[in-house]
Amino acid sequence: MSPHGSVPAREECVVSEQLARQATRHPDRLFALFEDGERWTYADAWRQARSTGAALRQEGVGRGDVVISWLPNGPDQLRTWFGTVAAGGVWAPLNTAYRWRMLERVVRGLDARLLITCQDLATHLHGLDLGPDLRVLVVDGRTGDPLATHADQLTALDAPLEPWDTQTIIHTSGTSGHSKGVLCSHAHLHTSATAAYGQWLTGDDRYLVTLPLFHAGGVLGVLGMLGLGGSVAVASHFRTEAFWKQVRGLGATACTLLGAMAAFLTEQPPTPEDTRHPLRTAYVIPFTETALAFGSRFGVEVRTLFNMTETSCPVMSGPRPTRPGSCGRPRPGIEARVVDSYDREVPRGSVGELVLRAEVPWAFSHGYHGMPQATAAAWRNGWFHTGDAFRQEADGELYFVDRIKDAIRRRGENISSFEVEEELRAHPAVRDAAAVGVPGEHGEQEVLAVVSPVPGEHFDPAALLRFLRPRMAHFMLPRYIRTQPELPVTPTGKVRKDLLRDAGVTADTWDRETAGHTVRRDPVTIHREDTEHP
Repeated sequence: MSPHGSVPAREECVVSEQLARQATRHPDRLFALFEDGERWTYADAWRQARSTGAALRQEGVGRGDVVISWLPNGPDQLRTWFGTVAAGGVWAPLNTAYRWRMLERVVRGLDARLLITCQDLATHLHGLDLGPDLRVLVVDGRTGDPLATHADQLTALDAPLEPWDTQTIIHTSGTSGHSKGVLCSHAHLHTSATAAYGQWLTGDDRYLVTLPLFHAGGVLGVLGMLGLGGSVAVASHFRTEAFWKQVRGLGATACTLLGAMAAFLTEQPPTPEDTRHPLRTAYVIPFTETALAFGSRFGVEVRTLFNMTETSCPVMSGPRPTRPGSCGRPRPGIEARVVDSYDREVPRGSVGELVLRAEVPWAFSHGYHGMPQATAAAWRNGWFHTGDAFRQEADGELYFVDRIKDAIRRRGENISSFEVEEELRAHPAVRDAAAVGVPGEHGEQEVLAVVSPVPGEHFDPAALLRFLRPRMAHFMLPRYIRTQPELPVTPTGKVRKDLLRDAGVTADTWDRETAGHTVRRDPVTIHREDTEHP
């Protein structure tokens, strides 16, 4: 084990090294179960990594080359991840809800050699300009496996991967600009997973992965159990009506519930089976009265934390927290401050921006892919700026207050208002538009689009919704649309979003749910939208 305060050793944090070590120690121990009945031992997982890695090498993937994985949760996503690392590449999983302009932009920005997807998603690539050098491989058991090869064909890298090498690029929401690709080193993700699960789970646990593997939440669950020698049960996505059946059928002892998931489960009618299940512990984020009710009703030990893709679970609760709204306290090795706009610390009990830094090098992200200015802005004055407003009490407890940035949080997804507005303005009847978050159920937000129509043009909110549907991820689609002749602006021409938020949902605001327009995910679009009631 690495000494306290030092960068973790290569064999502790590089995924291919971890897989090789666990396959040697526990070859027959179960590592992964999938909903279709497929099961991997640790020996199987390492064999899958080597076999896929060899196939990727044959496709020209070398050290540091980006491989885009546009796949739902399942065996193909996991073997693409492990195989990419085994080949020396950088794994870049993309949200399966990305569409059209946003998809094109993100793919081109990654400058990848290869994009791996499934047949259903591949149809959405037609007509996009993805660049001249990108090769697309469709993984589809019905027509053959382009990544099938032999595990023993994987040759060793000229030099081994190091803890500070980039393992993964995970895209998080943009705020005042486009979505950003967060560079995650092996050491960073290992530190995150160890911080999250190392103190409360063991090798006897089985973690239920319902969060998508293109988000940090899903990735950390897999890495946490890999490091502990435990197992994962990989579900395609969260479904309220199927959750307890998954827990019982897959033997899950731990999970993470984001956003409204715990609320939806608690709202289900009580049954005699409420406490007859193997689930022992769960992170519930955010921590609300509903989280307490969930733990009490189902007999589950509940914890909470604050994390971002860029950080490594810097704020965590102890076991059985009791204060709704709290995120916990900075964990060992983390410095946290609440500051004003000039990075001056504010008094305890006052609201300011949470800034963070870690004692151990490489414990946080080392930047945004291809965005040096955004990296410098986030890390100004040597602290990572979260963009989130917090309050710290005298005893050190940290409470989330609001988002300083323009991201909108809906159903566990961070939505860039910039990207929503870009598509709103593409409609021929829209002259200008702004997107803001307004209060929704369970402490999260809904998207409100405030539109200034082109003078003289007929404007129909339902037609705008139909226009947007194929152009963006469905979780980004506005629930509310309000029109006004002009958007309020500052003297320098910036939209006064504070005024739009304050006005909120007015009497003349169009509500797609009231109007009977139901928005559902595409069948293959696996992400947290499924936290909605069935």
